[in-house]
Amino acid sequence: MNNIGFQDTERLVSTAALAEDNDNENSLRPKRLTDYIGQEKLKDNLTVYLQAAKMRGDALDHILLYGPPGLGKTTLAGVIANEMGVNIRVTSGPAIEKPGDLAALLTNLEEGDVLFIDEIHRLSRQVEEVLYPALEDFALDIIIGKGPSAQSIRINLPKFTLIGATTRAGQLSSPLRDRFGVILKLEMYSHEELAKIISRSAGILGIECTEQGAMALAKCSRGTPRVANRLLKRARDFAQVSGEGIIDADIAALALDRMDIDSLGLDALDRTLMRAIITMYSGGPVGLETLAAAIGEEAITLEDVCEPYLMQLGFLSRTPRGRMVTNLAYQHLNIKNPNIADSDVVQQSFDEI
Repeated sequence: MNNIGFQDTERLVSTAALAEDNDNENSLRPKRLTDYIGQEKLKDNLTVYLQAAKMRGDALDHILLYGPPGLGKTTLAGVIANEMGVNIRVTSGPAIEKPGDLAALLTNLEEGDVLFIDEIHRLSRQVEEVLYPALEDFALDIIIGKGPSAQSIRINLPKFTLIGATTRAGQLSSPLRDRFGVILKLEMYSHEELAKIISRSAGILGIECTEQGAMALAKCSRGTPRVANRLLKRARDFAQVSGEGIIDADIAALALDRMDIDSLGLDALDRTLMRAIITMYSGGPVGLETLAAAIGEEAITLEDVCEPYLMQLGFLSRTPRGRMVTNLAYQHLNIKNPNIADSDVVQQSFDEI
């Protein structure tokens, strides 16, 4: 097998934000909760919280949004600000390098405004310490001077709402997590929900998309709206060049085939990972670092990008001894599993029927 390196920034099915997503995502993002597709239980609860805050004439409680990347955490923060009729300031954890950066953001907020911090789990400890009194008492404690002449002053802040987003809620410190009044988890989207998102986005982009075309793209979107919108834009290119400007089932299939994305949304890197475990390590177990070196990819990319979806499909399992593929992976790649007798395969087929 060739050692082929894959960059996550080049993968259409990557759930991480790419440079090309920035402008398009802003135009495709819903502005109101009624336009936000999916996450029904979350929306029902959030509607109550929003209405209650409006009835009290008070700022919304601080909100923590967590879940895999690409599910709409940033979009939901914008929707909340629009529903409350306030401004939103957007930043990220790594961008706030020192307490002074956070102080500048907080002192520029107005009453009821929303401060959205993406990747909030990456805030430094020093910045977190400054954030605690801001969240609880709406005040900033600042030390002026050094040594014996140093003195502490308190600056009062307007009541604001902090919305934090993270893909790794477990890495959030307990003191910070406990200061959020509302904690909401975003779930993966169903094929039907993704098809609705694709149809809505197609209307905004000015491209006709049939129900069959939308569903074909939705089934390959890995349960993520970001991937769905990205596939829609690429299918639009094929529809305009190789078709009649309409994304139907045939054009969707052509686009996915040309992009080397199979019926389950797996791309070349996903299949290379599974084939490497099967052909080079007899199905596993194999250590993550060894596997990464074998296919010329970084271990963190395999762990954070490929493995979650493969495990969700039941194609991969993590064991104390390493990674192993399941019989479903053999079947998907049309490779005979030497560990299962033919009679077992036949019996399994009957059981599935």
